[in-house]
Amino acid sequence: MRASTALAVFAGILAVLYFWQPENFYLWVKAFHVIAVISWMAGLFYLPRLFIYHSDAEPGSQQSETFKVMERRLLKIIMNPAMMLTWIFGLYLAWDVYGFRGGWLHAKIALVVLMTIVHVIFSRAMRNFAVDGPRRSARYWRLMNELPTLLMIAIVILVVVKPF
Repeated sequence: MRASTALAVFAGILAVLYFWQPENFYLWVKAFHVIAVISWMAGLFYLPRLFIYHSDAEPGSQQSETFKVMERRLLKIIMNPAMMLTWIFGLYLAWDVYGFRGGWLHAKIALVVLMTIVHVIFSRAMRNFAVDGPRRSARYWRLMNELPTLLMIAIVILVVVKPF
């Protein structure tokens, strides 16, 4: 419900701005895109950390059950809406501002697709933890924790430097 409310508020603000058409509409969309990206990245950084600790918790224990709640809420309330908004605002900017032209933009979109695949992997892992299914090791999750960071670094360089 909270995630739906947040999405509705964002959609409402954007609708008002779209129909109002201020001169700086592009900057509003860009600001919302950056806010969504920051929220999504925070979740992508934190969720594998929870998995590291959850891997060490005894299945069915109070600690394990607490991690299940934390993981589910992080994914459903923050990460999923933030990912959707990132895509919506990002595709709008790619279309309206850049006309989907530029090698750097194509590379960025490809990396965001990879980031989305990482999100899906984390989502599946959360569902697996939720049913006390087979677990990967804490070491595995420590390595997976680095993947969003590497993708983020490459994406930011592409967006700021536009090397090609």
